Amino acid sequence: MADSTSSAISRDALENVREDYLRMTNLRRLYSAVLILVFIVLMISGFNTADARNAGGFWEGIHRIFDFPDAVISEAIEKSANLPGHMAKAFPALIETINIAAVATLLGCLAGTGFAVLGTRGLSYWPRLIPMFRRITDVLRAIPEVVVALVLIFVMGGGPVPAMIAIALHTAGAMGKLFSEVNENVDLKPVDGLASVGASWSQRIWLGVFPQVLPNYLSYGLMRFEINIRASAILGFVGAGGIGYELRNAMTFGQGRFDEAAAIFIILFVTIVVVDQVSSRMRHNLTHGEH
Repeated sequence: MADSTSSAISRDALENVREDYLRMTNLRRLYSAVLILVFIVLMISGFNTADARNAGGFWEGIHRIFDFPDAVISEAIEKSANLPGHMAKAFPALIETINIAAVATLLGCLAGTGFAVLGTRGLSYWPRLIPMFRRITDVLRAIPEVVVALVLIFVMGGGPVPAMIAIALHTAGAMGKLFSEVNENVDLKPVDGLASVGASWSQRIWLGVFPQVLPNYLSYGLMRFEINIRASAILGFVGAGGIGYELRNAMTFGQGRFDEAAAIFIILFVTIVVVDQVSSRMRHNLTHGEH
């Protein structure tokens, strides 16, 4: 009798759990549908607002969407003999762009490492300040590079330095987030072992944490370097130097210099592809080892 009663109670409990689960699932689906609907409405209204404020309507001009690529390609083919010379002329600007990305990546990764260590539970030197360090990385990551670059250009003038600072700040925020996630998976036994023999905080981090996380740190850093090359090229359009600045000048003059713009597009594309392939290989070797 007792067994049948307990079985009935168990079935009722399981049924209640099942009903609660289905109710929560349906509620989550409803919330998701509402959020998607709100997103669609906002996207449509934002598009209509932007379209109304443009000099010309989007739909009226959509048939001309390929006019610019066609003009660039046509002029590049017509003046193909000039492309090698234009590439050689733009090469110093490309080197400047790579230098901006490299310095910004290095500084951003160093700052991100500090934010990550100080913002990770079990590793931070000031545990009570962990939320502050995490909010700092959130703020740095949330502000687009172009906004920071425009402010710095207004203060410092045009050139590669504003671009480097802007990219480094954003990189610090992004790497602080990624590195902290890597730190969360660190085995704390070596850290505790070092603490038991009297090692200082810096010694525990250097000897107990970094050997575990360094391959992932380097992998993320290389990936960020790829991103920063593209970012530094884009920032050139707002006067931050590099190959983007040369590309903007070539495109601004329009017909007659499109062959120069095409040459810059080509060397920028080739550079990004080469860097992507090389860094992908290096990241694979760092995380999986040589095979």
